[in-house]
Amino acid sequence: MGLGLSACSSDEGGPVAQDSPAASAASAPASSAPGSESPAADSGDDNAAPVEGDVAAPGTELKVGDRAVLPFRYTSEKKGTIAVTVTAIEKGAEADMAAFGAKAKGMTPYFIKMKVENVGGTDLSYASLKLDGVLEGGTGTGVVLFGDIPGKCDRESAPTEFTTKGASYETCALSATKSSPITGASFDEGDAYRDSPVVWTN
Repeated sequence: MGLGLSACSSDEGGPVAQDSPAASAASAPASSAPGSESPAADSGDDNAAPVEGDVAAPGTELKVGDRAVLPFRYTSEKKGTIAVTVTAIEKGAEADMAAFGAKAKGMTPYFIKMKVENVGGTDLSYASLKLDGVLEGGTGTGVVLFGDIPGKCDRESAPTEFTTKGASYETCALSATKSSPITGASFDEGDAYRDSPVVWTN
């Protein structure tokens, strides 16, 4: 049985935790930015995004601070080429997970901070990118988090002007673990990267 967590908005009366037979997951209130309700990235390769620049090969290993050019597909209409630079992987405190409810007890959050650039010049406004945490030893965390921790890890969607080459913005992906420390972050979107992600480590 996986652990399922859901932190709902105050409209429902506060955070609620729910069991789920799927892989561990947690969610916090979504951003109010336009387009924040858009579907998550489509990892299929049909109508693959145009690729420009020196694209990182599947399985590429990088250090925090390194920049990787990657094909990116958010929806069938929003696809292109981006560059991602992981700028920090910071450890939070268990208390930071309070909004996710009792089932987050014992979880330590990590904040994966990154800069995202538009390399292909396609319209990627309001698209959202999430990197996954990687444990010491190279395995996944088994916990998927959707949302942010305001003031510590704010997940931002691409701004309106993220439509031209060179446009950039900064965002943060929230990850958490109950076991080993998180020492890396991975990009695994699309068939080519699903089994061989691009990984940044401290």
